[in-house]
Amino acid sequence: MLLQACRFRCVALLIGILFIGISVNAADSPLNVYVVNYPLKYFAERIGGPHVRVTLPVPAGEDPVYWTPTIADIAAYQNADLILLNGAGYAKWVSKVSLPRAKIVDTSQGFKDRFITGTEILTHSHGAEGEHAHEGLAFTTWLDLSLAAKQAEAVADALARKRPQQEDLFRTNFRSLEKDLLGLDDRIRSTVSSDNDLPIIFSHPVYEYFEHAYRLNGRSVHWEPDQDPSPDQVAELKKVLETHPAEWMVWEGVPNKPAIDVLKALGIESTVFNPCGNAPRKGDFLSVMQQNVTKLGKIFR
Repeated sequence: MLLQACRFRCVALLIGILFIGISVNAADSPLNVYVVNYPLKYFAERIGGPHVRVTLPVPAGEDPVYWTPTIADIAAYQNADLILLNGAGYAKWVSKVSLPRAKIVDTSQGFKDRFITGTEILTHSHGAEGEHAHEGLAFTTWLDLSLAAKQAEAVADALARKRPQQEDLFRTNFRSLEKDLLGLDDRIRSTVSSDNDLPIIFSHPVYEYFEHAYRLNGRSVHWEPDQDPSPDQVAELKKVLETHPAEWMVWEGVPNKPAIDVLKALGIESTVFNPCGNAPRKGDFLSVMQQNVTKLGKIFR
């Protein structure tokens, strides 16, 4: 009887040790984080370091805001430890599927009073995304770099709640990221301050937060960098130029030669300000934004 009791205690002790070991390993393993765009991936990786494994399943070259996930992609989101959303209507598919609410963090919820309602309703079709419309809330919130810093802070808060033992590291990493983002914000303000009234054409209606934050005098058309402009698009641009005599068009990506030639004939030069919604081919979010600001210097001389 005594021997049986001893064996029972030994087994219970071994089970307890095994359970503690599993718990410690789970607490030390990287958080499985799924995101809906590249800026959030960059923020989470900068803040979480080796304590996170961040996944953006959107294929290269596709716009995450209009991407449609497969059933397997949705299951992967559901099984993540943390799901980081951009908010402001970004990633249209999110509202159509069931995701665990306890795992979701809307990184723009804290400044929803600063959301911008789009004034244009443009429906068009291109690439893998198919037909979609630009209407309702503007969603590229991170192009106001001060709002990007707030989104990064929401990421840091979420990671700290999941891994409180790493909170000091997360806060330190966030402060470093915040310094970089607000430094870019200051640099943009300094670059454009020489002439905020300068007319600019934006090739795509995704720059609302950028225009508003830095008080730019912009108008949007809808030209794709990989497509030749149609006669209707050229006619529309000429109409805009009658009251908005811009000498520069800002593109999401490098435009093709026919587009450049058409614009030059109208006295308009081209430059790129990459919104960086998906991962860039080279560099990272910070380096792309630094390049963007440098290119702005060509316009605001």
